[in-house]
Amino acid sequence: MSINVKRIYEDATPDDGIRILVDRLWPRGVSKEEAKLDEWLKEIGPSTELRKWFNHESSKFEQFKRRYKDELKSGDSKESFEKLKKIVKDQEGQQVTLLFGAKNEAENQAIVLKEMLD
Repeated sequence: MSINVKRIYEDATPDDGIRILVDRLWPRGVSKEEAKLDEWLKEIGPSTELRKWFNHESSKFEQFKRRYKDELKSGDSKESFEKLKKIVKDQEGQQVTLLFGAKNEAENQAIVLKEMLD
């Protein structure tokens, strides 16, 4: 199993394999057609409160990771994370690409999800 993370604004390529958007909000300026998604796990994205608190500030990333992992342990977030784990497991040996909209490619929820799945 190979998991990749990529900004949704980058062009889709055949190497992406299964493309899964892991943002709660639809990315600005991207049409559904351009996105070429296989799945949109809306509920797996950080809560609005956590997203606004984090505000993509590097100094808050470690705390964001802890709080986000806690969110993934209950409710709709947990359900979506379980669905993601199943998709990855079912794609054994295939590429899975987690897509996100954030500008910071090193500190975002897709990175946290990849860490948890690896």
